[in-house]
Amino acid sequence: MDKMDTLREQEPISLHQRILADISERILSGEWAPGHRIPFEHELTEEYGCSRMTVNKALSELARTGLIERRRRSGSFVRTPVSQAAVLEIHDIKDEVQELGLPYRYELASHQKRKGTPADRALMELHEAGPVLALRCRHFAGPRPFCLEERLISLVAVPEAAEEAFEEIAPGPWLVGHVPWSAAEHRIRATGADAEIAAALGVEPGAPCLVVERRTWSAEHPVTHVRFTYPADSHTLVARFTPSQAR
Repeated sequence: MDKMDTLREQEPISLHQRILADISERILSGEWAPGHRIPFEHELTEEYGCSRMTVNKALSELARTGLIERRRRSGSFVRTPVSQAAVLEIHDIKDEVQELGLPYRYELASHQKRKGTPADRALMELHEAGPVLALRCRHFAGPRPFCLEERLISLVAVPEAAEEAFEEIAPGPWLVGHVPWSAAEHRIRATGADAEIAAALGVEPGAPCLVVERRTWSAEHPVTHVRFTYPADSHTLVARFTPSQAR
């Protein structure tokens, strides 16, 4: 070890870095959960014996990294993790949740085999009436509902789905493992939670939600229609494209 390395090791950590490290550790360890209010600037100034400018600099840096959010006149709060999903990809919700560092849980709410209704046929673009499997499930990120899934599966295209209970595995990854899809369509919209969706997601009626609807086909045969409803504060859709695609 040379003299310069020794000097660097002996350099004391700055107050700015200490505040950053202390708050980051409390958030990442789970001691301060999402929504927890960070002490006010004057409280941190007193705790660390430093200037308000030093505290403000540390909080601003934490906000830029996405660990906290600063609200005018209210203070700073631990930010709720927000998942990102590529608009054109078929992704596994379990992976989304685990990428946020939160425990994942899946729950089947209803499972019904029935003759397809005119509404089912319209959603799936089925040309003829046939049996369908209607599923309703919830995906959790920690204790909080992350997403409500409402899905129709054509039992003409995927007859083996009739024998699957879907109690241990969500329908999305099951379908990916059993049916090669050749085309998919996404529709994205915003909505307010009605009473049923609000109860399922644990939000207030009328709360903003993001809805992603998807249809998939296998060799031109409709396979499934699914509607994912997310609380608006928990999900972000991302698309990346090149200039040649922006015409």
